[in-house]
Amino acid sequence: MELQGRELALSNLDKVLYPEVGFTKAEVIDYYARISEVMVDHTRGRCVTLRRWPDGVAGPDFFEKNCPKHRPDWVGTARGPGRSRGEVHYCTLDEPAALVWTANLAALEVHTPMARAAQLENPLACVFDLDPGPRTDIRNCAELAVEIRDILAAADLQCVAKTSGSKGMQVYVPLNGTGPEAHTHDHCADFARAVGLLLQQRHPGGVTVDMAKEKRPGKVFVDWSQNAFHKTTICVYSLRGRSRPTASTPLRWSEVAAGPEDPDALVFEADAVLDRVEEFGDLFSSVLTLEQGLPSPG
Repeated sequence: MELQGRELALSNLDKVLYPEVGFTKAEVIDYYARISEVMVDHTRGRCVTLRRWPDGVAGPDFFEKNCPKHRPDWVGTARGPGRSRGEVHYCTLDEPAALVWTANLAALEVHTPMARAAQLENPLACVFDLDPGPRTDIRNCAELAVEIRDILAAADLQCVAKTSGSKGMQVYVPLNGTGPEAHTHDHCADFARAVGLLLQQRHPGGVTVDMAKEKRPGKVFVDWSQNAFHKTTICVYSLRGRSRPTASTPLRWSEVAAGPEDPDALVFEADAVLDRVEEFGDLFSSVLTLEQGLPSPG
């Protein structure tokens, strides 16, 4: 396969990676080749973590932080944070061919940090990761996302939402500050936790910021810790290793608000995501361009 001047050796194209629907490796590669037009803007310059399913979603999977040594010489790497701020040599997916190369590794999921490799201490966005506990679902996340939007609007902050492609949803607050205007991970985490605590106070029976899993049944966990230096979040447009080829999909706020009435409208598979990009463009583009400042700590 040739893509923008790069030659890619592809393998096992007939292998079924999503057995429930017969979605093959060739279809995974085709999706990433087509979505790369917008997705690469969100992976470029970042320390990417891959989650691979060599035998499809019915088989075992593993996370891969260090970029494989057998990578093409045009797939770059960058030093980034390990779990305890140790150095890891991650892949950087700076062009469409690099994204397709990872798809050929059966890297169904692409996870990205909030910061670029060149400025690891300064996140480009603050994220609210809404994780539904037992007896809750994406409808509860959608209701909470709208409430987060309104809280942020009161502080003159804009935000955008996306599905996780799995059970939950994320709300991103674009920052994009540089120099003295740049934010820190701790500032973002503290801000997200403060908003989460407000929501927990408003809805003590339906929201928690507590990490303990035994506290989550019947509640949505507002995971403020996803703003930590070493954490990654599923990249926008990435497929998920679920039973069907769903993807993390940017949403319009009208769709989020309508989500509690029609939760199926918040589930998008590969073909639908491509159709949405053709119709709406990149609904997540402001995360890379909009400059905003969070309230000062304290």
